Amino acid sequence: MEHIEESSPLRITPTVRALSSALRGKRENVHDSRRENGDRIFPEPEKLWFKESSAKNLRNRDFLSPTTMLNTLYADGQVPPAVMSRVLSLCGSGVLPVAGGEVMGEGLRVRVDRAAAFKAVLADGATEYLKPSSQRQGCVVLNCPALHPKPNTPTPDTLTLGQLRTVLLADHMGALLRRQGFTVSYCPTLPEDSDIITFLRALGIDWPTAPANWTNEEREEKIQEALENSPYRESEMERGRRTSGGGGGGGRKAEEGENKGVLRVNLKRVFQEEGLLGYDPSLGTCTVHRDSVSHLAQLDLATADCTVAMATALHVTSCQDEFRQQQIAVLWRASGVTHTQRHLVCGPVKTPGSHLTAAQYLQLRRGQMKEASEMKYGDQVEGQTWDDIIRVMTSATVRFELLSTVHTSPVTLDVQREGGVSTKGPRGGVFVMYNCARLHTLFDSYERGVEKGLYPEIPEGSQLDFSALKEEGEWLLLFNYLIPFSELLDQSGQALDCEGGGARVNIKTEQICKFLVSLSKDFSSYYNRVHVLGEPLPHLFNQMFCRLHLLRALRELYHSALDILNLPPIRQL
Repeated sequence: MEHIEESSPLRITPTVRALSSALRGKRENVHDSRRENGDRIFPEPEKLWFKESSAKNLRNRDFLSPTTMLNTLYADGQVPPAVMSRVLSLCGSGVLPVAGGEVMGEGLRVRVDRAAAFKAVLADGATEYLKPSSQRQGCVVLNCPALHPKPNTPTPDTLTLGQLRTVLLADHMGALLRRQGFTVSYCPTLPEDSDIITFLRALGIDWPTAPANWTNEEREEKIQEALENSPYRESEMERGRRTSGGGGGGGRKAEEGENKGVLRVNLKRVFQEEGLLGYDPSLGTCTVHRDSVSHLAQLDLATADCTVAMATALHVTSCQDEFRQQQIAVLWRASGVTHTQRHLVCGPVKTPGSHLTAAQYLQLRRGQMKEASEMKYGDQVEGQTWDDIIRVMTSATVRFELLSTVHTSPVTLDVQREGGVSTKGPRGGVFVMYNCARLHTLFDSYERGVEKGLYPEIPEGSQLDFSALKEEGEWLLLFNYLIPFSELLDQSGQALDCEGGGARVNIKTEQICKFLVSLSKDFSSYYNRVHVLGEPLPHLFNQMFCRLHLLRALRELYHSALDILNLPPIRQL
């Protein structure tokens, strides 16, 4: 039964909503989450159904409404025939086609019309599944305090691993938000040809630069003047009250002399009177130093090109630097700036038994990657091509090590020099890049077969019978990865929209890395089990071409996800 609206990409969320409406006896979306019908309380719609994901459960169902949910809706959990009919005839924009359903011990099981779903996704190349379902608007400034001069520009040898984590996170968030349609800029601007820029480029990070002799003095003077005229500037009377307690008269006079001409701002008054939530109550009064003014001037520069009146500044900082960054954020507000400010705080990076700078860590991982490659591929590991491969694989290793964990949690790294970076097994970035390369190798082999006359060109998806895709790994790849990816992209910008949530923002920044590792495990299992390029016999071509359509879409999915991590795909290993 095909009930698919043309040009409407299949989505998990609309399907779950439609299933919930059908089960509750209403075709339209249900907005009231808890209603009483006599003494029976209706459960929340999003809890009525669960999408299955494990290979074991997907053998007999794709969606499940558990028995506990059915018991809250119907006496003894018995689903009325009219309700079952609505479930089985499900349709709507983005709704997956239903092939059948039955009530079993665990609940109401629904199975998707898989051949129809394969055709709907793959017939047009799956392009709609590789991007967010809708484009957002707005301007986001990603501010990385670890890169601001204090007073000197940081170097790879002064950058800590915790600070490197914040830089990689800012870079990743920028790519993700751009994909969603946001205009993104980065702060601070760094001197071109500086050691830190060379280091960042080795990791694939394209950070904004300016000539070495460039200065931001005009903006610094503007910020200084705004703070001097701020209503939150500490007055002489407030300063007198603060310095009057304790000590002898001579000590007070000495302190008054030292404070003369010093600019201080009452940060507590700022966040109390401006209604800013989630800031540390101990911020108090802050002395405005030159590096603070420089920091604010850089933020002013980064927001200068925003095409909207209200931008969002996302300060990506380590937990050690969070208090200082809150001071900077409230100072910026005291200068009269009203942009939304949120703080993405990272947990520490631990290296038991060692203390490494960012430069030492990158050097260690690069050396281990080169050694592992030489052990596997021998003397062929030389020349520019292999230098580029090792650079990208090193960057992948570093990114997955530092970005695969929830950003608020600590990361513990194994940096023992006798350890290695394995090119085998599900170990993060290397494993992901290796499986992406396997897809490229597969299609290279197919193209060589076409050149030799063994295989014809891949026909359009509309000409194929996708019911030939019966292997459980094929549905797993479509249902768990290709179809949900668009909604995964949608989620990441939603946290920025939350009003009144406080200074901190929690975003599932680890999702793309975890998605790619899980995808690679399931693809590797499928690829090791299934011989995709079969004998060049006409009666086998339909199944082979269906599989090639699926794997071509999977290859583009890899490219799309890796691009959000600013990692180019490795096409040959």
